[in-house]
Amino acid sequence: MGLSINASSFWEFISQPWHWAVSGAAIALVLALMTWMGRSFGVSTTFKAFCSAAGGNKVSDFFKMDLKDELWRIAFVVGGMIGGYIATNFLSSPDPVAISQSTVEHLSSIGIAYPESDAKGIGFVPTSLLNYESLKGILLAVGGGFLVGFGARYGDGCTSGHAISGLSHMQLPSLITVIGFFIGGLLMTHFIFPFLVGL
Repeated sequence: MGLSINASSFWEFISQPWHWAVSGAAIALVLALMTWMGRSFGVSTTFKAFCSAAGGNKVSDFFKMDLKDELWRIAFVVGGMIGGYIATNFLSSPDPVAISQSTVEHLSSIGIAYPESDAKGIGFVPTSLLNYESLKGILLAVGGGFLVGFGARYGDGCTSGHAISGLSHMQLPSLITVIGFFIGGLLMTHFIFPFLVGL
C-alpha cells in the first residue's frame, strides 16, 4: 500500500509555528559540520565579499580576499533570501507572532498595538513605524542598516558569528562582544526605541 501525502496537510504542517528547539538543533548541527570542515559560521563577511566582487578590492586592500573561498558563505546568504521569500509568500500564518503578555503591555505603553490578526502575514512588525512610505521609516531603515553593517565589520563579526560560532569555540573576544550585544539591546529596548517611536 503506497504512502499518500496530502498536499494541504503538508503545507499546513510546515507553515505552523515550530518549537524553538527545532531551529536550535539545526543551528547546532550546522555549527558542528562547519567546525568539522574547519570553517567558522557567520554572515557579515559576505558584505565584504560582495564589495570585493563589485571592485572594492581595486580601491582598498581591506576588500582583497579569495572569493572562491567565500562562495559557500555567499550561497548561504542567497539561500537565506530565497528562503525568506518562500516563507513570506507561501508559508505565512494569519496569526500574529506569539509573544509574552508583558512584552505586549510594554509595546502598548510606547504606542505599538499588538495585532489581533495578521492578514499580511508579516508577523509582529509595527508597520506604522517601519515602512518605506514615510521619511521617518526610510531614515530608520537606512540608519539602522548602516549601524548594523558598520558594527558587524567594526566588531569583526555579527551576532551569529560571535554568539554562535565564537562562543562555542570559547573565544574571549566573542564573549566580550556578546556582552556588548546584550547591553546595546537593553539600551535600545528601554531607552532609544521608545524615543524613536515618540518622534
